[in-house]
Amino acid sequence: MKVLVVCGPTASGKTALAVDCARALRSEVISADSMLVYKGLDIGTAKPTKEEMGGIRHHLIDVAGPMQSFSVSDYEALALPVLERLLSEGKTPVVCGGTGFYIRALLYKSGFGHAGGSAEIRAKYAKFLEENGKEALHDLLKKKDPASAEILHPNDVKRVVRALEIFDLTGKRKSEQNDLPLPRFDFTAVCISYPREELYARIDRRVEKMVEAGLFREVEELLEKGVPQTAQCMQGIGYKEVAEGLRLRLSADEIAENIKKNTRNYAKRQITFFKRMPDLTVLPPEESCAAKVLELL
Repeated sequence: MKVLVVCGPTASGKTALAVDCARALRSEVISADSMLVYKGLDIGTAKPTKEEMGGIRHHLIDVAGPMQSFSVSDYEALALPVLERLLSEGKTPVVCGGTGFYIRALLYKSGFGHAGGSAEIRAKYAKFLEENGKEALHDLLKKKDPASAEILHPNDVKRVVRALEIFDLTGKRKSEQNDLPLPRFDFTAVCISYPREELYARIDRRVEKMVEAGLFREVEELLEKGVPQTAQCMQGIGYKEVAEGLRLRLSADEIAENIKKNTRNYAKRQITFFKRMPDLTVLPPEESCAAKVLELL
């Protein structure tokens, strides 16, 4: 059995396509979205409603509280058993999302440089992390191994520490050690690709609908419940701009424009990431249907 991956930039229609495919395959959807994991963050994440889920079981949605940090390793630990269960049942898992780091962690395992380990070095970086935070840890990796830092997300603390450990042990960068990712599964990946201007227009409409649906109030309620502006979930696009905009007393239009701009920039990064994905099939919107995708399996 194969794994089906439906990926692409935000606002490209991934959820609807994944649901249609899962229904046709009589399978389930595993979300690969770093914001959908949080409970209480619904409007700004475009979290699918029950109607949009279409009766298809979805996993890795609402699995963390808004006060929690949630890493790539956390995602892998929760999502991998679900994917393996579906395969064992003879089903084709449908992985759907725009967080490339999540998708890669699920589909590949790393050789981690084939270097030994050092409890002393790991303890050193654990202390550094506790005292300085994960962004500072990631900045440290940027200085020692820029190529690995570009690939690894700051939240993926386990792999960041391992890359630093490899450098300290061997004097060589992890990225120089032919540490190719090892595929865990046979998979087919499809990406919905809109012309850039059309995608940006879809993003702008989505942001406007979020504002109309009560995004500002959703952020205010999170802050009132004690979720700090520095919380990981509040760094997500939409939440970060609203929280900061409210603090600075910006107008609603100014806040919305900031969200649109940052979402468009994020979409560019997503497109760049997925273009590097091996054996990716890029589908224009008019061909982004379950029948077409299932022909590829």
